[in-house]
Amino acid sequence: MGFTGLALGAMLAQDRARGADSHALPSGLPKIAPKAKSVIWYFMLGGTSHMESFDPKPKLNEFAGKTVDESPYGKSVLESEFYRKNVRDFAGTPRALMAKLYPLQKGFRKRGESGIEVSDWWPHVGSCIDDMSVVRSMWTTDNDHAAQLQFHTGRHIFDGFYPSIGSWVHYGLGSLNNNLPSFVVMGPPPGDCCGGKGAHDGSYLGPEHSGVRLNVQPDKALPFGSPGPDVFVEERRGQLDLLQQLSGETAINYPDDAALRARIKSYELAFRMQMAVPEVVNLERETAATQEMYGLNDAATKTVGRQSLVARRLVERGVRFVQIYDDGWDAHSKLIANHTTRSKAVDQPIAGLLKDLKQRGLLDETLVVWGTEFGRTPGAEKSDGRDHHPYGFSIWMAGGGIKGGTVHGATDEIGFHAVEDRHYVTDAHATVLHQLGLNPRDLEIPGRKRLEIDFGKPIDAIIS
Repeated sequence: MGFTGLALGAMLAQDRARGADSHALPSGLPKIAPKAKSVIWYFMLGGTSHMESFDPKPKLNEFAGKTVDESPYGKSVLESEFYRKNVRDFAGTPRALMAKLYPLQKGFRKRGESGIEVSDWWPHVGSCIDDMSVVRSMWTTDNDHAAQLQFHTGRHIFDGFYPSIGSWVHYGLGSLNNNLPSFVVMGPPPGDCCGGKGAHDGSYLGPEHSGVRLNVQPDKALPFGSPGPDVFVEERRGQLDLLQQLSGETAINYPDDAALRARIKSYELAFRMQMAVPEVVNLERETAATQEMYGLNDAATKTVGRQSLVARRLVERGVRFVQIYDDGWDAHSKLIANHTTRSKAVDQPIAGLLKDLKQRGLLDETLVVWGTEFGRTPGAEKSDGRDHHPYGFSIWMAGGGIKGGTVHGATDEIGFHAVEDRHYVTDAHATVLHQLGLNPRDLEIPGRKRLEIDFGKPIDAIIS
């Protein structure tokens, strides 16, 4: 047992050389020239309407009141090879075709020098359109909210659980700051019905590659995030040393226990985070102008504003992947009230982040992604809402080597399905990995077969 400390030290030193299945891990260095160091990933839970955000469809106004089937586009929808072959869940299909087309509920206008049309619900983000590439031709296969899991892992929930995009980034590149986790998650995550923590989980990569949940309130940043008012730093360090010794003794008997390795790392990281995280989430030193830019002085924007400002502070300190969830976009009814409230909550904070990163010279090395699980139907539901719609929807990216002022792909004239330069959700993953200097195919693990669609392909048209 005298070799306990040595054995533990060697095991941890080999952490970058061995994984849960005793396979060689990536070096932690980009394989191709990276254009980004970090990712800030916004995800709108519930499904944002693509027609009332970044993909205007004036034909909806022209044919409002007619069913999809009665409109000039019904036949093309039904006969589409994409529609027949790529949609896995047909539960909503008849309803989607028979619903009466619902006119646009918000106006659009051309924004920036590029003149890209953006909804009036997004005036702040619209002002940043010259730094953004909008992809209007995304598709997925889950017609229910497990699409939240599918968007982040590339797999339908019926396939089981697979590593999330943030976990692949963590696995491939590791950390730039040993005092902070490489993969941080903020905001309300998907519910258990929809994949839960699977949307930011390491799955078979191991628990050490899962996202770490963070609360942006200084006194609640981490569960048990403080050693307590009566515990000295030296005392806490002694506690961790004892835990390391006990864990090391166990490690001798269980050298291949991935959960044990993750636990040892988590204890040590937790101690370092107790020292570093309070400073990151303390925004008092930020200027009044910066706080105003993010909307911290408005109750409607304060929550996402704080998350966005903390995200900037995290990437400044070397955090690789920051994932921010915003919930409540599932507008089956009262779409106007719903999207007015939700877009108000996120529009200024997201634009504030883009502008702040740009003025600090960080946008070039930070890739900002905005996504949602699916779009909304062209037809009405409950007379004043829209149903789930996985056949075609929009996302956008900015910074990190992405072209600005660009639109790529298209849905048909009523926004029913992607018809031009279609992209399954893993193409977004591949684009992110490519900009970070990683090739998805280099990340495959022996014994864990991945499908061709799992890898995706970078969206070259939006890469500068």
